Amino acid sequence: MFTDYLKLGMDHILDLNGYDHILFVAVLCAGYELKQWKHVLILVTAFTIGHSLTLALSSMDLVSFSPSLIERLIPITIILTGIFNVFIAYKNKDVNQNFTINYLLALGFGLIHGLGFSLYFKAILGSEDSILMPLFAFNVGVELGQLLIVGFIMLLSYIFIEKLKLPQQKWTVVISLPSIMIAIYLLSQR
Repeated sequence: MFTDYLKLGMDHILDLNGYDHILFVAVLCAGYELKQWKHVLILVTAFTIGHSLTLALSSMDLVSFSPSLIERLIPITIILTGIFNVFIAYKNKDVNQNFTINYLLALGFGLIHGLGFSLYFKAILGSEDSILMPLFAFNVGVELGQLLIVGFIMLLSYIFIEKLKLPQQKWTVVISLPSIMIAIYLLSQR
């Protein structure tokens, strides 16, 4: 049972049909180099905490929301994070100077993304006696899936910044601008 929910959490993040999560994690990592991996792990975990919180609250029927509103807000989170990245890169500022803002964005946007999956999660819970184990296993799977994405993005970051000598600011824009454009497309489809 634990492994089923763990796999579900990983599949939720890594599903190419639901690429909004992949885009968000990629744009969240865009301002960081491999040597800043600890910062990225903190941000991704903040996202998971927010995601877990609203998933739990919704599963226990303590929070209600409009699914169509959440579906529109998810691409907006990607757009706003990408715009923030581009603004920081344009100003030639170090993203770590704004780590608190990034942390709050990751946590807050995790809240929104958690609501986006909550109806489906409630349906698969069915007649579970407790939501604690399924919720924990699912969110461990989410975190593991995000870490795979982070590993891939950070590897690309290393290749482009350290080996190909692309300036950090340009790398940030290379990841952020296409993410913004894809998220705008997603928003237009919802």
